[in-house]
Amino acid sequence: MTKTILVVEDELSIATLLQYNLEQAGFHVLLAHDGKKGLDLAVEKTPDLMLLDLMLPTMDGMEVCKELRSLRMNIPIIMLTARDDEFDKVLGLELGADDYMTKPFSPREVIARVKAVLRRFTPSASAEEVKTGETTYEYGSLKVFPERFEAFLNEEALEFTPKEFELLVYLLENKNRVLTRDQLLSSVWNYDFAGDTRIVDVHISHLRDKIEENSRKPLFIKTIRGLGYKFEEPRK
Repeated sequence: MTKTILVVEDELSIATLLQYNLEQAGFHVLLAHDGKKGLDLAVEKTPDLMLLDLMLPTMDGMEVCKELRSLRMNIPIIMLTARDDEFDKVLGLELGADDYMTKPFSPREVIARVKAVLRRFTPSASAEEVKTGETTYEYGSLKVFPERFEAFLNEEALEFTPKEFELLVYLLENKNRVLTRDQLLSSVWNYDFAGDTRIVDVHISHLRDKIEENSRKPLFIKTIRGLGYKFEEPRK
């Protein structure tokens, strides 16, 4: 099935270039040139992924991202920004973006990032196709079903962005193993962030807020000082 990419970019030359290259790569592309239109299209069409510029008329990318996440729409978002500013990158991630790219970027790099995200967040089987032998992680009050993109805490459904869920599953797959920030960047984000490990810390913080009873005293995701993080089964 053809995947739909929503490009929200006010610079017509960049939007046109992205549209052309994405269509050449086999994607269906929706275009919006301001934030409000982009938000409306996202809600109406529920695209498979969004390329979202930071600086937009009517509503900036941060507000669009924040609004989508408040609506519990877990569309993967790659934020596009002309600013090489760590504050903007981290703020975007804290508001729910899954990834970011700093302009100028090559169309080839954009396509590679889009394909990597879609490959990781396309379920291998639909909920109806999942068989009884599906992978299940159950630790105390936490239950995670990777194939279904579902997780529950105390029987209540949890909401994750695609990147948060991928990070959680990777931690579960490596239970009791200390994982450095660089390892997590390489394995979960699948490319070099040039040592920008703050992206890992932001996502770990989001996970703790969602799966821990008390995020300040985590039972599941432990910080190993000077090394990284480790998922542990709570002691009974």
